[in-house]
Amino acid sequence: MLVGLLAEGHVLLEDVPGLGKTLMAKALAKSIGGTFKRVQFTPDLLPADITDFNIYNQQTCQFSLQSGPVMSHVLLADEINRTIPRT
Repeated sequence: MLVGLLAEGHVLLEDVPGLGKTLMAKALAKSIGGTFKRVQFTPDLLPADITDFNIYNQQTCQFSLQSGPVMSHVLLADEINRTIPRT
C-alpha cells in the first residue's frame, strides 16, 4: 500500500473476508494524517452517492454542497463487482 501511495496509484487488496483489509486502509490513512472513507457497493448505488452533490435548503433558499466519500485521502471501495457499470 505504501508503494501505491508513493507511486500515486491505486491498490487492489483481494483476499478472504476477515483478514483486516479495512483496518489496514484505516491505519494507512491515519498514519499519513488523511481521511478514510468506505463505500459498500450495492446494485442500487448511484454515481451521485459517491461524488459531490448539491442539496437545496428551503429555509435559507440556498444550495449546500455535500461531499461524497470520493473526496477523501484513502477510499475503500468494497465489493465493487456488485454495482451497476454506470457507477
